[in-house]
Amino acid sequence: MIPVILSGGSGTRLWPMSRELYPKQFLPLSDGDRTLLQCTLDRIADFPGGRAPVVVCNEEHRFLVAEQLRQAGVKPEAIVLEPVGRNTAPAVALAALAQADPDSVLLVMPADHVIRNVDAFHESVAAGLPLAQEGALVTFGIVPTSAHTGYGYIRADKERQWSVVDGQLVKADRSGSADNGPYLVAEFFEKPDAPTAERYLASGDYFWNSGMFLFRASSYLEELERHAPDILEACRAGLEAQACDRDFLRPDEEAFAGCRADSVDYAVMEKTDRAMVVPLDAGWNDVGSWESLWAIGRQDTDGNVLVGDVLTEGVRNTYVHAGQRLVAAVGLENLGIVETGDAVLVMDRARTQDVKEIVKQLREADRGETRTHRCVARPWGTYECVDSAERFQVKRITVKPGEMLSLQMHHHRAEHWVVVRGTARITRGEEVFILSENESTYIPIGVKHRLENPGRIPLELIEVQSGAYLGEDDIVRLEDTYGRVK
Repeated sequence: MIPVILSGGSGTRLWPMSRELYPKQFLPLSDGDRTLLQCTLDRIADFPGGRAPVVVCNEEHRFLVAEQLRQAGVKPEAIVLEPVGRNTAPAVALAALAQADPDSVLLVMPADHVIRNVDAFHESVAAGLPLAQEGALVTFGIVPTSAHTGYGYIRADKERQWSVVDGQLVKADRSGSADNGPYLVAEFFEKPDAPTAERYLASGDYFWNSGMFLFRASSYLEELERHAPDILEACRAGLEAQACDRDFLRPDEEAFAGCRADSVDYAVMEKTDRAMVVPLDAGWNDVGSWESLWAIGRQDTDGNVLVGDVLTEGVRNTYVHAGQRLVAAVGLENLGIVETGDAVLVMDRARTQDVKEIVKQLREADRGETRTHRCVARPWGTYECVDSAERFQVKRITVKPGEMLSLQMHHHRAEHWVVVRGTARITRGEEVFILSENESTYIPIGVKHRLENPGRIPLELIEVQSGAYLGEDDIVRLEDTYGRVK
């Protein structure tokens, strides 16, 4: 069984923590300092018979994924890069087509879910595995605990089931079967209104749609060819022209860009006659909003979840997340407060789903707070904007031991570098020299240059940029260790 981890989401409802270039799956939101992606890796680490995972992610996130896998001690079977986002059906198709053995069983999981009871999760996967091996397309239905209106639903056919008889899938009635599944899927439903959700909950025939699947690669591709052949054709074309980029499998951008966007549910599961649902009761949460994080967080005696440097007085049932500064709250109830270095969000907990409307307004205004944090991750380390105004910008740059920036030049800005910790090897034009703490240098406009950390501790320096244009797109890369030279 090969885990396929889908890591392509942007998590807009968890803004301002989750942003396009650093979305929620890369954040430690639920389990100490482990990110959601790393918790997903932990969940399948000791599954019997499991193999190394395949991770499908956006091209912009490739170094974040690689670094978090390295930190988790996981060597993936492949990291597949989507040149453009096209939803889950093409993403899973890429993973399935990349398999040397077409009958490999794929366990498809989003990278940004929380599952508290890992043993129960393993039991549900084990229950679905024989059916998947024989050709069924298995999904996992979350046993509902409330009439939730934020999830899609699956109605189970509790009168009939698939069984494996002499190595074949056979449809039969459920007489004599235990009433705990697996079940045939009768129908999928979109997010319901409150009265409809109450009716679903009362019937006992409905499960929340988890977006997790278990099937053979060949079974999924057969059904995709039946119901969405254009998606399969575009994915095949993309992989036929693929390129290997260091540790990444990169489908051809032009071929893949022609693929239409669709989900696994819409493209295949709602149309196939081979769908089954296995009940899953394992403390699942899709971490889709700040309300979700309040629900799964460690609440104090006043019902508050407090993260970071937070002081409260007379506050109840409130979520407060302090990212960089002290946050103090007085006399509040049923609110959410989230602070980062460049934004503060205050919301009614009952309306946390509407945060996406704020993100929409920010995008319409072309504001950068939707894409990046003040501290931006790069494969060699990080940089953080400390101050900026017309014609100057100050950054704090941290370079990991043994790493280096690209050999580059700028058309519109000069740079002053001051080393505050560690040792720097500087390439400036034809010169190569070493700087230590409290030493500095100057890079004129148009001069090729490179910064390296030859030491064993992180290199930290202050960069002062000056010039007519200071945008990140004023970088001409001449050489790059990370394959970023076009």
